[in-house]
Amino acid sequence: MSSLPETVLQFGSGKFLRGFADFFIHEANRGGQGVGRVVVVQTTGDSRANVLNQQGCRYHLLIRGLANGEVVDRTEEVTSISRALVAAGRWADVLAVARSPDLRFVISNTAEVGYTLDPADHATAKPPRSFPAKLLLVLKERYEAGQPGVAVLPCELFEHNADLLLGLLLQLVDSWGMTRGLAEWLRSDCAWHNSLVDRIVSAQPTEHPLLAKDGLLTVAEPFAFWAIETKTGDGGPFLHPAIKTTTDVMPYFLRKVRILNAAHTALVTRARPGGFATVREAVSDPEIATWLDGLLFGEIVPVLRGRVEDPEEFARQTLERFRNPFLVHKISDIRAYHDAKVKIRLIPTRDEFQKMFGRTPPLLDEAIAVSSNL
Repeated sequence: MSSLPETVLQFGSGKFLRGFADFFIHEANRGGQGVGRVVVVQTTGDSRANVLNQQGCRYHLLIRGLANGEVVDRTEEVTSISRALVAAGRWADVLAVARSPDLRFVISNTAEVGYTLDPADHATAKPPRSFPAKLLLVLKERYEAGQPGVAVLPCELFEHNADLLLGLLLQLVDSWGMTRGLAEWLRSDCAWHNSLVDRIVSAQPTEHPLLAKDGLLTVAEPFAFWAIETKTGDGGPFLHPAIKTTTDVMPYFLRKVRILNAAHTALVTRARPGGFATVREAVSDPEIATWLDGLLFGEIVPVLRGRVEDPEEFARQTLERFRNPFLVHKISDIRAYHDAKVKIRLIPTRDEFQKMFGRTPPLLDEAIAVSSNL
């Protein structure tokens, strides 16, 4: 696979992309698809890029958890990354990748703050501070080199993330007085794919034989899902069991928020008064397990039938993910911003249940009421 061309420019060097997109590309390459290799750009600091390069851009992924009732604990060596560049010191190399005829994809995971523009940025910065400004200068370099557009696959957890990102770039094109030709090329020649990512990539174990030789040892649950929006509902970047192409990614956002995220938020209302510290501890309690099963399948799933894909199966997978014996998911972490989460994750489902079935869903109603006293 080391002979494959560099087809992916990736903004973000963190554990999520290493356990998600980079691993999927590795598996697709190993399966003979020849997707290509990834050039990673670290935009804050240089520690991960340095370790990646020192390790020959190889690292191990521990896949640990439950899948269809069976314990999964396997190790994969990931080889999809070719090199890592620190934006602050090797911006010229980043722009050289932008000009490459082999480049096909741009992937990003810069967290929510990554979409914030910096007023100090300007068109001649090397590099600018904000991610949208960096991406604009990369794509401008490609446009001026006469190369074809690329597919942009943002992994930040925003609804309509690609549309939002394109809008920020077009805003910069206008405010920086760049050409209308560049703006049109961004709109028409580049493919902007809204997406939803779903996989828990957790902290390193405190003890493992690989820790001594792999500074980037990464841990992920078996479950993985990447919904990618395309105009026709097919033609994604490559084939992979975790990738689902669709003409509309929003139902997958709805499913995740109303089932997985809602179950987490509702669980706080039982786990915290009961003194449970983690999700796994809470769902191991028979009384809470029965309650959560009733909440999901009796009140939440019925509201989503016909609106999202297979809500029953997703709810079943959610419960299995909660029981992951390797994952420490603290109730105190889920409790953060609880009131705001209730308004998004629980109240709309309660109200829709009442409208659809003419009665109040007792478990949801109780969870919402208890939330006000937490």
